[in-house]
Amino acid sequence: MNGLTATYKHFLKLTPKALVNWFAQAARDLPWRRTRDPYAIWVSEIMLQQTQVSTVIPYWERWMKRLPDVRALAAAEEQEVLKLWEGLGYYRRARHLHLAAKKVVAENNGRLPLAHEQWLEIPGIGRYTAGAICSIAFQHPVPILDGNVVRILCRLLLIRGDTKDKAVLKRLWDAAQDLVSHAPDGQHGRFNESMMELGATLCIPRQPLCLLCPVSELCAARKAGVVNQVPQIAARATITPRYFAALLLRDGDRTFLRQRAANEVNGGFWELPNIEAPSPEEAAQLLAKKSATRLSEKPIKIIQHRITRYSMTLSVYQPDSPTRKIITRIEKIWPDARWLSTEDLKHLPVAKAHLRAIG
Repeated sequence: MNGLTATYKHFLKLTPKALVNWFAQAARDLPWRRTRDPYAIWVSEIMLQQTQVSTVIPYWERWMKRLPDVRALAAAEEQEVLKLWEGLGYYRRARHLHLAAKKVVAENNGRLPLAHEQWLEIPGIGRYTAGAICSIAFQHPVPILDGNVVRILCRLLLIRGDTKDKAVLKRLWDAAQDLVSHAPDGQHGRFNESMMELGATLCIPRQPLCLLCPVSELCAARKAGVVNQVPQIAARATITPRYFAALLLRDGDRTFLRQRAANEVNGGFWELPNIEAPSPEEAAQLLAKKSATRLSEKPIKIIQHRITRYSMTLSVYQPDSPTRKIITRIEKIWPDARWLSTEDLKHLPVAKAHLRAIG
């Protein structure tokens, strides 16, 4: 506490307790909040990265039912792991989780670490995730700093400037550490959860619900009348359109699909044979040329899909006359493809846009 101003000391004394008390009454009933199992919390934190809570809930519940502990995850096949993640996006998260489980089983006999520094050595785990696991599962006084917490701290302490700047980030991490260290004994995880909850429900990016906030009287940005200007919001990334034409070939309940190579984006996922081009028309022309067959005059489906900064358009075509000769020729053109039944597709991961195209 040496070197701290009286105002900041007062802030540290009141804020953690107020938020923990508020959280006890206002917390949403989320399934991963009903456990202190570090594995379950770890899975939830990875799933929640860049993904809404409402989307994650059914995925987490399915995952925990099928892969209830780190040993089960380590023993699972990659295709099963990806299938469980199918549709959740950012599939690198699933692969890192799988690799990390294998590492824990191989190097630590399946025992998850207790120390924050040890969690940081696990693939796919950064400072925020390690802090979340250690504070929530073990009540260690370690900080977290995600988008929600950044926003809250910038407003409470009126921190301006680019939140990606090293000096600003250091100040934010230091403040997060100060606050969690002053949380009531045994409530360090609850405090961190309260910060995440506050940012998700009240201290939202635009038009925050300050009248309902348990620490509004301590908020410097509110006192200054600049809540909606803090933190500084970065300009949105330019959306780049991408156009694909895909070939839908069926034989009874079987569909002709190729598997993406391991070095491709979302490697291991299955998809319809397809081609990308600068425009939908060019994509269709290239697909017809590669498949050496005449396609349906118009796409039978057009799937719109957004991935980070890309806006994807997938136009789906069928052969105009899918004779056995044409099908055999197409099979030779895409030797990495297979005929997969409806039952097969229940167990194999399919790229989200292509899953919609098949259905």
